[in-house]
Amino acid sequence: MARLLTYSDKDTWIHRLSGVTKLLFFLLWSVAGMLTYDTRVLLTMLVISLIMYKLSKTEWRQVGTVFKFILFFLCLNLLTIFAISPYQGTEIYGTRTEIVHLFWHYTLTREQLFYEFNIMLKYFTVIPVVLIFVVTTNPSEFAASLNRIGISYRAGYAVAIALRYVPDVQSDFTKIRHAQEARGIEMSTKAPLHKRLKSMAAIIFPLIFSSMDRIDVVGNAMELRGFGKNKKRTWYSGKALTMNDYLVMAFVVIFCIGAMVVTFRDGSRFYNPFV
Repeated sequence: MARLLTYSDKDTWIHRLSGVTKLLFFLLWSVAGMLTYDTRVLLTMLVISLIMYKLSKTEWRQVGTVFKFILFFLCLNLLTIFAISPYQGTEIYGTRTEIVHLFWHYTLTREQLFYEFNIMLKYFTVIPVVLIFVVTTNPSEFAASLNRIGISYRAGYAVAIALRYVPDVQSDFTKIRHAQEARGIEMSTKAPLHKRLKSMAAIIFPLIFSSMDRIDVVGNAMELRGFGKNKKRTWYSGKALTMNDYLVMAFVVIFCIGAMVVTFRDGSRFYNPFV
């Protein structure tokens, strides 16, 4: 059985970083990945992301299922982009190098392929960082770290509970899926894609209702214990910032500034190899 996408306690330097450091890295990394279309910057970010993924010792069994879902929606997104705007790349790069005519008014061009390749890179630079953030961040420590930098402990707890819900939602999804399969509904790769998508959609509503029930239980329990009555609270899992935290923060800030300089130095955020 595949492991759930949840926090895994391991002795790596990434695990030892503060939750705030990892959140800052994730946010700045994501912003840089969204703003730039410079292939050189994106390839550099991809290499760094993969190195971090390796150093975090994250197991494929723990993230494989989520990655496959993301990859499926990425492919669907790329096909949608081509279907809606097959010549977006030619408009951006100002040239048109045709590879093959497909059908109707759809012609595959090098510029469009390069444009969608950059979009794919944007996803792949952020996905490893997202997975690392989830599996290396202790939710309780993360809430304490947020409170240390001035964020309300109520907001910190909301984020921590959301992170704790990830494996619970996955577990409920698996249970509902097994129940559907026990009733004779085929949801494996043996079934056609459209039938699998239809079956998956049928799981959404029971999953939402079970999640709402859990939210009600947790909310009542916190209310009975007087959560939110006081302005401050103490923390069991608090972690002070270390030299490694400051070094990582400095690195991501400097890298993102450098990435933006390289991206916009010629007045456009698109790297154009066709000129």
